[in-house]
Amino acid sequence: MKKILVAFILILGFIFTFTDKIGAQMDNNFTEVRAEHILVETEKEASEIKSQIENKKITFEDAAKKYSKCPSKANGGDLGYFSKGMMVKEFETAAFEAPEGSITNPVQTQFGWHLIKIIDKK
Repeated sequence: MKKILVAFILILGFIFTFTDKIGAQMDNNFTEVRAEHILVETEKEASEIKSQIENKKITFEDAAKKYSKCPSKANGGDLGYFSKGMMVKEFETAAFEAPEGSITNPVQTQFGWHLIKIIDKK
């Protein structure tokens, strides 16, 4: 009886965790995003880089290492996880609104033009 109760509690925990994640995805109610980015000076440059990535001439990570003006370029543009309020508004909005696995169109901030690749949301 004790084993059944423990198994039941574990299953309920799994169900609640899983449904919370699905619910967050459906509501777009994520608290953190993991992203990579490429920072350049012009919209034209960002668009050209995105085109190269989409045409599989270069990977996002290699493009970040080659073109980005951000120190994160050493890590392929990886910014890790961040929550709301940690990035400038335009960047944050684009990152939280874009679907997981996508690359945004160029996003302008006070620092320049960004391409943002959404790695994960939780």
